[in-house]
Amino acid sequence: MSEWVTDAPTFAVVGKINMGKSSVLSTLLEIDDDQLVRVSSTPGETTRCQVLPLSFDDQEMVRFIDTPGFSRPLEAMRTIQDMHGEGTPDLKTVSRFVEEQLEKKEFEDEAILLQPIIEGAGVLYVIDPSKPLRDTFVAEMEIIRWTGTARMALLNEKVENEERVEEWRSRLGSYFNLVRTFNAHRARFDERKRLLSSILEIDETNRGKIEDAIELIDQEWRQRREESAEFVLEFLAKALQHRETEQMEDKAVELEHRKERAKESLKRKYYKSIAKLEKKTYEKLLKLYRHRLLKLSVEDGDFEGVDLSSEETWRKWGLSRSQLALAGGIAGGAAGAGVDLATGGVTHGLGTLVGAITGAGGAYFKGDSLPELKISATGVKFNGKSHKALVIGPPESDNFAWVLLDRFLHHYHEVVTRSHGRRDEEVIEGEGAGWVTAFKRDRRSLIHKWFVSQMKGAERSFDAEVFRELLLVLEEVESGGEV
Repeated sequence: MSEWVTDAPTFAVVGKINMGKSSVLSTLLEIDDDQLVRVSSTPGETTRCQVLPLSFDDQEMVRFIDTPGFSRPLEAMRTIQDMHGEGTPDLKTVSRFVEEQLEKKEFEDEAILLQPIIEGAGVLYVIDPSKPLRDTFVAEMEIIRWTGTARMALLNEKVENEERVEEWRSRLGSYFNLVRTFNAHRARFDERKRLLSSILEIDETNRGKIEDAIELIDQEWRQRREESAEFVLEFLAKALQHRETEQMEDKAVELEHRKERAKESLKRKYYKSIAKLEKKTYEKLLKLYRHRLLKLSVEDGDFEGVDLSSEETWRKWGLSRSQLALAGGIAGGAAGAGVDLATGGVTHGLGTLVGAITGAGGAYFKGDSLPELKISATGVKFNGKSHKALVIGPPESDNFAWVLLDRFLHHYHEVVTRSHGRRDEEVIEGEGAGWVTAFKRDRRSLIHKWFVSQMKGAERSFDAEVFRELLLVLEEVESGGEV
């Protein structure tokens, strides 16, 4: 077995300096850590070959090798031609060139990047088509072609100059088995999977292993989606059932200024607690999808990007009044139907009607209401002194839950569509709502009914039907399609 090539399908990622080789690898392997894959605009960041495996359960399924870029391809090409003499150079000549140059160091970059190729690695040749097609690129392509290995060219950027792109495609088609476009800074999950599938077209000998790797990637993504649905279900249940409590002496409750001060303090605690729940949820989400450079708009337990206590938030996020009324009416009607069934039909459907009217009215008139503070009627005694409990939560407004879900879906979309090839730090801001308003009526009704049960303190937070529906929602959010 060679130094670079193992039983796993192996591919060297090759190209001129700063064509985007490392970005392609980072996106393919979901690595946004410069300590593992260095993505930089500084020439020559990759100075040696680096093995980067695609592994599952510690089993290497596909091996990629990040290589240093060509530095003097024209001179290297002429040297190889001189070594071969008449005719077209072949793998044997290229191998001899590598062996000599690893000692001489005259063409060290070229020798290093060619070493895994002459040992049997396939080639992913990365090109930025915004660059003009020069003789140096042709020299690189010639050298790769002489190795006789399976090879695919990747156009790493989509540019407006279609003539230049077509020029590149035409020339690459003469040297490579396959030419594909892959934007490493924008590629989503499906595009990553398609690129791996394209490898099958140039490496039939490893079809089974590559197909296994693609299936494992699919399984992993489905598992992540299921975990994400669990995250949001758990978060919403805890948030909707959360209460903040403070004890006050009876005399203090009667003093309006003391009571108002206690209310404001309790509200701050309430929102801080909800923010803390949200922050933990997003942190789990970022870890699940292997993002280190995405940051949260929730810091130190406070809402920065979106303030749940502001009226602007409630205009921007969640459902409209009419949508809330409809969802609340259907949920209320379902509860009333339970009364009708329990009475054996004696109510003649009156329970369903009353429940629907009550649910719709409550949702409509309280749709914009923020969580309100309540003072419990039951007194308690501490050290012989009479007290009353001040309690905030659950929220008076049914829309509170929809606001939280809308925010989660927005954040989820930002996480799953962020490419790991990017190296800019980005803060996920609470802007760009609108997911839940696009829900179909049946979906809204199902989820709204669960929301209401949680706000009423349901013992069970997990609902299999709601969980399955949220899985469908997340899948649709990933694709950016209708929900």
